[in-house]
Amino acid sequence: MPSTALPPQAAILAGGLGTRMHPRTASIPKFLLGVAGRPFGAWLLDRLAAAGFGEALICIGHLGSAVQEAMGDRWGSLRLRYADEGPSLLGTAGALRRALPHLSPTFLVTYGDSYLPFDYLAPLRDLEAHPEALGTMAVYRNQDRLDASNTAIQGALVARYRKRKLGDPVDPGLDHIDYGAMALRREVIAALPEGAVVGLEVVQADLAARGCLRALPVMERFHEVGSEAGLRDLEALLSGSAGEPS
Repeated sequence: MPSTALPPQAAILAGGLGTRMHPRTASIPKFLLGVAGRPFGAWLLDRLAAAGFGEALICIGHLGSAVQEAMGDRWGSLRLRYADEGPSLLGTAGALRRALPHLSPTFLVTYGDSYLPFDYLAPLRDLEAHPEALGTMAVYRNQDRLDASNTAIQGALVARYRKRKLGDPVDPGLDHIDYGAMALRREVIAALPEGAVVGLEVVQADLAARGCLRALPVMERFHEVGSEAGLRDLEALLSGSAGEPS
């Protein structure tokens, strides 16, 4: 458990438009897409509560009021809070900057379309154990299989981070991928300009270049509902009949 006196906090980035899932997401945010008979967000919040988090700060935007209405202000042992990105998209890091008044000194950031079969508290524990670091990012040895790899690790650090898309030129040094969960210190987000439109990948690349981002390798693949193939795989997993990755 992190050493901070505050209960562990997870910030969930759930404000995107979900364009890869249109037309579903024209009227339903990805966070509420049905998976194995429940809204996706219910599965994610269950995992965070079971891991020992005390609060989930949900960063909303597109159809955010539907998320608030569906989830309320408590989910079992989890207190739920919301930070609305407003009418203009600010990017994933910009959304966190908007939520700055609600962020704990250290917090976990994850995505509102990612389901990760690992200990969600592990990045926070690692960061708390290494005061010289500004973040700890969970990474998976992907080698362009599930998505475009974007991370090179060296020892215990992320040596380089570069966001890529499948089909981009091969970069042999980038054989890991951002798993979808990262512990950060609040000061990292506070350093961003207020109202900045910026993606979290900019923050990750900067921390890696400065030698301030630790790598936490994870052995089991990630799951997501940001694509039709990903949703099918997760549906199979949560229905107890997972097959080979798409």
